[in-house]
Amino acid sequence: MVNTEVERYSDVDPTQVPSAAWGWSKITYRTWYGLGIFIIVFLLGMLHGNHVGHVEDWFLIGFAVIVAAVMVRDIIMRRRGMLR
Repeated sequence: MVNTEVERYSDVDPTQVPSAAWGWSKITYRTWYGLGIFIIVFLLGMLHGNHVGHVEDWFLIGFAVIVAAVMVRDIIMRRRGMLR
């Protein structure tokens, strides 16, 4: 008789990673978004300091903008179904 249960596939093989059976091996997108926000806040927080020139400030702002742009791109593409 044919089995009608749906076999689920995850990206992690439980034989290689034993904790995969409990769901601990997958990092969710919410974790990445939280990390991105932390990095943006950290970079912008480093603007406060004893900088003589403002070249460092422009680099910090630039990297924060790049991280924000990557996060916004990821959110938009996930909502449109272009990324999984």
